[in-house]
Amino acid sequence: MSFSQVNTFRCCMSSPSSGRDRLPQSVSTVPRSNGAAEGNIAVLSLEGTKQRIKKMFNKVDLSVSSYDTAWVAMVPSPNSRKEPFFPECVNWLLNNQLRNGSWGPLNSHHLLTKDALLSTLACILALKRWNIGEEHIDNGLHFIKSNLASATDNEQLSPVGFNIIFPSMIQSALNLDMNLPVGASTLDALLLRKDVELQRGNSSNSEGWRAYLAYISEGIGDSSDWEMVMKYQKNNGSLFNSPSTTAAAFTHLNNAGCLSYLRSIIEKFGSAVPTIYPLDSSARLSMVSSLECMGIDRHFRDEIKSVLAETYRCWLQGDEDIFSDAGTCAMAFRLLRLHGYEVSADPLRQFSEDCFFNSFGGYLKDTGAALELFRASEVIIHPDESVLEKQHYWTSHFLKQALSDNLTQVERINKHIDQVDDALQFPSYATLGRLSCRKAIRNYNTDSTKILKSSYRCLNVGDEDFLKMAVEDFNMCQLIHQVELKRLSRWVVESRLDKLKFARQKEAYCYFSAAATLFPPELSDARISWAKNGVLTTVVDDFFDVGGSEEELVNLIQLIEKWDVNPITDSCSEQVEIIFSAIKSTVNEIEANAFPRQECSVINHVIEIWLDLVKSMLKEAQWLMYNSAPALDEYMENAYVSFALGPIVLPALYLVGPKLSEEAVRSLEFHQLYKLMSTTGRLLNDMQTFKRESAEGKLNAVTLAMLHGNGSATEEETFSEMKSIITIKRRELQRLVLQKDSVVPRACKDLFWNMCKVVHLFYAKHDGFTGHDLMKTVNGVTQEPIILGELQEGK
Repeated sequence: MSFSQVNTFRCCMSSPSSGRDRLPQSVSTVPRSNGAAEGNIAVLSLEGTKQRIKKMFNKVDLSVSSYDTAWVAMVPSPNSRKEPFFPECVNWLLNNQLRNGSWGPLNSHHLLTKDALLSTLACILALKRWNIGEEHIDNGLHFIKSNLASATDNEQLSPVGFNIIFPSMIQSALNLDMNLPVGASTLDALLLRKDVELQRGNSSNSEGWRAYLAYISEGIGDSSDWEMVMKYQKNNGSLFNSPSTTAAAFTHLNNAGCLSYLRSIIEKFGSAVPTIYPLDSSARLSMVSSLECMGIDRHFRDEIKSVLAETYRCWLQGDEDIFSDAGTCAMAFRLLRLHGYEVSADPLRQFSEDCFFNSFGGYLKDTGAALELFRASEVIIHPDESVLEKQHYWTSHFLKQALSDNLTQVERINKHIDQVDDALQFPSYATLGRLSCRKAIRNYNTDSTKILKSSYRCLNVGDEDFLKMAVEDFNMCQLIHQVELKRLSRWVVESRLDKLKFARQKEAYCYFSAAATLFPPELSDARISWAKNGVLTTVVDDFFDVGGSEEELVNLIQLIEKWDVNPITDSCSEQVEIIFSAIKSTVNEIEANAFPRQECSVINHVIEIWLDLVKSMLKEAQWLMYNSAPALDEYMENAYVSFALGPIVLPALYLVGPKLSEEAVRSLEFHQLYKLMSTTGRLLNDMQTFKRESAEGKLNAVTLAMLHGNGSATEEETFSEMKSIITIKRRELQRLVLQKDSVVPRACKDLFWNMCKVVHLFYAKHDGFTGHDLMKTVNGVTQEPIILGELQEGK
């Protein structure tokens, strides 16, 4: 379902590759189905879209509000109450009535008839006030007569305050002896709705209700408590950044701050005003969030850097536009923290459960704001951030309730509910980049109409170019991934790894984990390294677990230690020869690809990584052979290495771009990143494989914890404790990744966090790596393109 286009006005604000099947790095990275010409057209199309989006960072586009423009038009001149203060707004009303007699968005959606009724009646009152536009008034009255039944239709989308403002304006029109086509029964029904809402709100006497009354004070008129209303005046002179509320307040009080705001907004926009202004911070942060969610942020690094730098400056200054709005504050906190800025969660205390539900947004049950608060609450990186813990608890309950309630049309149209469902089902720490991109693209609403006292759009949010570029980028990367996956499958056969009958064949999963996190075309070498080593560590794990004798295990270790050996003559079996040859060729390939980037040899470190793994696996195998039950601490000190993430992640660090110094590689920080990632993965794995491994007599962290707990710890208690440890380790890992004072480059640290998310996905419900349940998810990244036309048809 989509809303039609609205009238808008604009306001301004301020590595080299080598080897067979290697993918070229420039224009030819776009796969070509019909030759070079088609590839070049695709590149030019993508570049054109990119340039249009770049320009959007320099301005915010907002739709016109006929309703708010009418209220500004009603402001009398201080020199004569019989003349308008802003005649340009009156002229705009005269020049912008629609053919059907209404004012409002062109070809307004049928569910927005209440919006059109409210706007049209406000415009009629404005013209009547200055005794002009008699024909316009008659046409407007005809529209109201034809559509008045919608005013009491519960299926219609209601502007904020409609049940109070609309009946009040009808009474004002009747007092002006206007021939308003409202029957007695309809008027009684409207007045009853107004009385019921007023009685319900007055009985609560909450701060949220008082803020709501202040926001719609133009609909209450002389009965408003204007002294109470002015308590909500912002630093820019406005009430709630609302031109209509501010215009009404100035009309009653002649407040200088209100006038300053009205003058500034007219000066900026000319003869018509939006329903909310300013929206600059929220709009620009939403752009950043959308670009990141849809996986195209790498094309706009400079623009995003500029937005975040300005946001951080405003954050430090306590900028009202950021801190006064729950959604904007939460989004700013999340984006700043994820980009490594040191920001405290303390400003979010003002949006605690009690405060939120006792606020204007809470009174309106603002699902969008609650969703942003929920997303912010997932970025806990310090042990004492109780404000985020509590926020996560109440927002998750709030959002779950929103899902279970009868969904309002506005939530369905704005796709908040689709986003809520995804956010609750897939925590940010268990969602891989390309998977979240696919979901974000699916949920992206190019018709992001929202409703306050009138419907409005910010064209920077919900722009068609965002969707177009995201789809093109996703499909372009996917075609490259398909080529690489075929290459990986050939390598498995050429390396004879498929002849090892004891080994699981998991190249699709291994490549998926690489492509879902390292998806840009230029990271081809890193993806291949990650995927090949993923295949190899799976083979080696199965070899040490079930496939090899003790002699073979020791022989493989000796070959890796010596390295420069003849695999055919020095291997004690064909199995050892196949495995060692595959490891050696892969390590040599990594060395060849890493040397131009690092300007030094990395082979010794990569061999060391493999040696650490196979030695840890041998120790585990010998524990089983000799029926030894190590202490849990001893087991974990070995098990985080034997979990086999080292050869997958660590060599890929040399291939993602930045130079990785010897100091960084040997630093405590580097070791902590590796250990935290691997410990988290090991515990997740052991919890999901506990029952099977217990039955098979294998070592497992859960088994050992219960064994050495003198029988006092139950399975449930042990699982609960391990979940707490996983949470602590995960948050500590993210803190290290996000901190700016670091010897390890951020691009490298991100790989540790990406792998942490991979293991959370694979072991979310069971041993997903061993099973086949994730194949649909894998295909969504590597095989199934996104069809833009289908998305557009479904909106």
